[in-house]
Amino acid sequence: MIRIAFRGLLDTARRELGATAALLIVAFGAWGFLSIAEEVAEGETRALDMAVLRALRVDGLPHELVGPKWLHLAATDITALGSVAVLTLVIALAFALLASLRRWTEALLLLAGAGGGLLISQGLKLVFGRERPEMAYRAVEAVNASFPSGHAMLSAVVFLTLGVLAARFADKRRVKVLAMGAAVLVSLLVGVSRVYLGVHWASDVLAGWCVGAAWAMACWFAAFLVQRRFKTSPSSAHPRESGDPS
Repeated sequence: MIRIAFRGLLDTARRELGATAALLIVAFGAWGFLSIAEEVAEGETRALDMAVLRALRVDGLPHELVGPKWLHLAATDITALGSVAVLTLVIALAFALLASLRRWTEALLLLAGAGGGLLISQGLKLVFGRERPEMAYRAVEAVNASFPSGHAMLSAVVFLTLGVLAARFADKRRVKVLAMGAAVLVSLLVGVSRVYLGVHWASDVLAGWCVGAAWAMACWFAAFLVQRRFKTSPSSAHPRESGDPS
């Protein structure tokens, strides 16, 4: 009986590969965030965080970044992709596009994911209240608490959601892979830029990626369940037109 039940679970997982992957990301993201948060609360990440920060600075000069000048400017441009202002513009344009196509499920998923992500980010910052690196290390201005990185988290939420939606509209597998790969790449670059510019500890960014990916996939999975339920109704004769996020 156990063997039959296990085989049934595997068959279900194969049929719903996207949902299974989303649940795994939610589970591992939540576990990763909780593990990092515990280490940060106990001060266990301090030595590694400082080592990473100093490795990105010229010896004995905390305010001098390693690398050429163009890299400093590029990092400043890239980090702006995770700012609330830029992400709000991206969300507004994406929402307008989805609304014009009458893809209301995807449009609402994008708004719920981004809005919820912002609330979670600000709430966690208030709970942990971690101080940012010292001013001498910072190459750009930054406000509020450090943990988790809001730029890393919100860029993961918004760009992963957009990547999933873009993959949903694509028919070719290579286009789906490209959409998701681009979303992950942008998210990674934003997070790395925050550490390079000295406004976040490495553990802040890792935690932001974890909770951001987990929240994005949790929102997608919730939309998937809702759409799957409505697909069973007679009025949902055309899955492509129903806004199924899977």
